[in-house]
Amino acid sequence: MRILGIDPGYAIMGYGVVEKKGNSVTLLTAGAVTTDKDMNMSDRLKALYAGLMDIIAEYQPQEAAIEELYFNTNAKTVIFVGEARGVAVLACANSGLPIYEYTPLQIKTSLTGNGRADKKQVQFMVKKVLGMDDIIRPDDAADAVAAAITHANTGEVRKRLMQR
Repeated sequence: MRILGIDPGYAIMGYGVVEKKGNSVTLLTAGAVTTDKDMNMSDRLKALYAGLMDIIAEYQPQEAAIEELYFNTNAKTVIFVGEARGVAVLACANSGLPIYEYTPLQIKTSLTGNGRADKKQVQFMVKKVLGMDDIIRPDDAADAVAAAITHANTGEVRKRLMQR
């Protein structure tokens, strides 16, 4: 099963594709789709969509795990990130991918056992789970891979619960 993980953002949208076989999770790719701060928002959203569609076409994931938004005190930032998240959902939906959403708390708990874990703890566990020597950069890509690993480890249980 190939899983696309997405950490939404309008300047930097992290992505990671993992493959789960049995109890093993392997990283296929990770990175970020970026937009220039001088671009207008509609062009940024278009670039994010095109970038995600390219990744989906190349790696052919079967499911997507997207990090849910958390409350931010800057309303403008929340709106922009929400728009970028909508583009990510649209790219996945248009590609026929089932979409699963995870809160930052769920992702942190899944990887570290601590819902209040900091970024360094999450990055360390992503590195450990994947058997890597170095942490994934940028942070947004590491967060996206964390979402994909969370889905790889909890997706089957979640699917069964949703069918009830």
